[in-house]
Amino acid sequence: MEFHYPTGRKYVAPSDSGKRVHAPKKETIYSNRGMTLEEDLNETNQYYLANGLAVIHKKPTPVQIVHVDYKKRSTAVIKEAYFRQASTTDYNGICNSKYIDFEAKETKSPTSFPLKNIHEHQIEHMQNIIKQNGIAFVIIRFSLTEEIFLLEGKRLFEFWDRMKNGGRKSITKKELMIHGHPIELGWAPRIDYLKVIRQLYGF
Repeated sequence: MEFHYPTGRKYVAPSDSGKRVHAPKKETIYSNRGMTLEEDLNETNQYYLANGLAVIHKKPTPVQIVHVDYKKRSTAVIKEAYFRQASTTDYNGICNSKYIDFEAKETKSPTSFPLKNIHEHQIEHMQNIIKQNGIAFVIIRFSLTEEIFLLEGKRLFEFWDRMKNGGRKSITKKELMIHGHPIELGWAPRIDYLKVIRQLYGF
């Protein structure tokens, strides 16, 4: 099935983004039960919901279907579709009357997170969230080492501005260790990012 942007350009899923392109199982080996960051966060959000801690969901991406194979109604297959608009961030919801909005990214680099994985409209979206007293951040996972960091929006903006002003085009792991907040993998929940948020915002 093919997806296209509103401009008509064919969509090719980036291998370094939170939306992983699946490889054969024998080539995909993770200590985290083979789960992607998205799967772990979805499981975490289900735990939060089931335990009355928060209501946070992955945002659906609006898609316009343009070609469907209707050989049989029961076996209709979508052959071609277009993204209606650029996505903002991956997740949003509410916790203790606080609006939460965040992006989730994985990188195969062992030493840094490439800022090319974040887009200008996502930065603008998070800036608008913070202007309305919402909470915006990015969760970054280094897939080779299973290290996870929560980086607040205001810190992300500083690194973004550095890049726009001619500085480095990535955030080093060392910088994430200084300015971000590490999250250890658990079982229930898998990635307890609310623990970090509560500590930062006092609720």
